[in-house]
Amino acid sequence: MTAYLLLILTPLFWAGNHVAAKGVADIADPLLMAFLRWGLAFLILLPFWLPKAIRQWPIIKAHFPLLFWLSLTSVGCFNTFIYLGVETTTATNTTLLHAIIPILILLLNRLFFKEHVSGLQWLGIVASLMGVLVLITQGDLQRIASLHLNLGDVWILAAIVTWALYSITLKFKPKELEPFTFFGLSVLIGLLVIFPFALFEQGGFVVPALETPVWAVVVYIAIFPSILAYSFWNRGVAQLGASTAGLFIYLIPVFGTLLSIVVLNETMHSFHLVGIALIVLGIWLAVVRRVIVGIRQNRTKTVN
Repeated sequence: MTAYLLLILTPLFWAGNHVAAKGVADIADPLLMAFLRWGLAFLILLPFWLPKAIRQWPIIKAHFPLLFWLSLTSVGCFNTFIYLGVETTTATNTTLLHAIIPILILLLNRLFFKEHVSGLQWLGIVASLMGVLVLITQGDLQRIASLHLNLGDVWILAAIVTWALYSITLKFKPKELEPFTFFGLSVLIGLLVIFPFALFEQGGFVVPALETPVWAVVVYIAIFPSILAYSFWNRGVAQLGASTAGLFIYLIPVFGTLLSIVVLNETMHSFHLVGIALIVLGIWLAVVRRVIVGIRQNRTKTVN
């Protein structure tokens, strides 16, 4: 059950990340935010990570191409593309495009690894996707026709593809590499990838004059959506698989809605309840089969 809890907390932290990124999009450059986020995260991790990385260097060296790929698609690209996207797209479009991730993970797993997708999983995806549509259209599905795509949506779509690729290839991470060592290495490699682009964005080695709210956002996103969420996601995928873990991404609009109601004093409407209920139902349908199989297996082991 620990994996399920971690996968519930992950979209909660990411929902806060989307709100925070959108809040400072007008006063902070996107690549700079990505670099500061992961830079602070790495400084926090460094004293604990470095001794482990030195000890496990032979494993890192032996699997470096794969580890570089995982670092590039996760830390290097995913949230960097999100920050680029939210500058010119709407929160509605961002939420709608995020709803593609679980479907894309299932399809890629099916295409490349012949992973079986049960009828309950597809039913769960349909229910959760309908819940997302109810939330973002405020119960009027005809509003979808009025949505317009722009360059920001292309960046969000690129982020979605890289995250799906990261999730399905995470299964190949060497088991002998400690999760904390892997995560710290991902942050370091991602940081090095982002650095030259952030440098170009700033026009050279320039120390930006950032306002206090920006630094507050940097601290939040360095700890919660970065260190904690990525660690939780990796553990959840390791225990439940990418296809099951991907369904929890549908909780991002749920938590985004609840945060808006609690923090921004927005009003709760009936369509909120319907949308949230559909998303929760969809996730339950998709994971219930795995839970039942796990219970049966445990009973069989106990009897034997």
